[in-house]
Amino acid sequence: MTIAVSPFDAGLGADICGVDIRHPITPFERDAIRGAWLDHLVLRFREQPISDEQHMAFTRQFGDLEFNPVALIEKQYGVNTRTDGRRKEIPPEISVISNIVEDGKAIGGLGYGEAFWHTDSSLVEAPPAASLLRSLEIPPQGGATYFLNMYSAYETLPDDIKERIAGMKVIHAATHSSGGKAHKGFETVSDLTKVPGARQPLVRTHPETGRKALFLGRRINSYILGLPVEDSERLLDYLWAHATQEKFTWRQDWLVGDLIWWDNRCAMHRRDAFDRNTRRLMHCTQLKGDRPV
Repeated sequence: MTIAVSPFDAGLGADICGVDIRHPITPFERDAIRGAWLDHLVLRFREQPISDEQHMAFTRQFGDLEFNPVALIEKQYGVNTRTDGRRKEIPPEISVISNIVEDGKAIGGLGYGEAFWHTDSSLVEAPPAASLLRSLEIPPQGGATYFLNMYSAYETLPDDIKERIAGMKVIHAATHSSGGKAHKGFETVSDLTKVPGARQPLVRTHPETGRKALFLGRRINSYILGLPVEDSERLLDYLWAHATQEKFTWRQDWLVGDLIWWDNRCAMHRRDAFDRNTRRLMHCTQLKGDRPV
């Protein structure tokens, strides 16, 4: 079977056809898919419904599975991000993103509101290399996911800005969810220079491609180490305004059974809000990553 890679007319991303991800893939298929991922940052496998077991098995063909970092985040930063209503049959390697409530308890995280631009789990020292998100239930409107090419965001910066930010580190704050909700105890932050979170390079080098990308994490309570807070805020505002230009993005309008695989090291993402009275259910696996450099 021949793998077909069809790049999107956008800032990143490609459709992958000619492979059945329900079953083990050949070494040729694996190499072709991995190459497409490194080239295009985001891959879409359209309308291929799979089980959790198949989802995990497909992911494992490209590296080690990363467990949901909830326990690590709770231990390291003292925040509570658990979902009380998570179904017991869901394997621990699967993260559940949903607004569905059963018996008064949410079965997954992130709810129905807008999720702002972010990198998954960048508040931990070694964030996942990739996320593979699949749709089980989708609302009739809303809930689209957008992806952002952080290679392009960096490469199109003026040279003087590139020189200025070289070697800088930024705090990826652990105070809020990607939906902007403050974790308990962090509703108010009085000193950005002491905010909890991983200290990450503002520009990271991809460990496989060698290309440089902006590594911003998320905007809320972010701080560039060593700068006066006012200067940090101005520089971050500039970088975020530059990076989030439409020309660097691609939009995914979900169909049931879609699987989207993105490179968490050089692509950011966000989500549109949707009607709270409709249902959205997504399952996600992640590949282990390295500490950013």
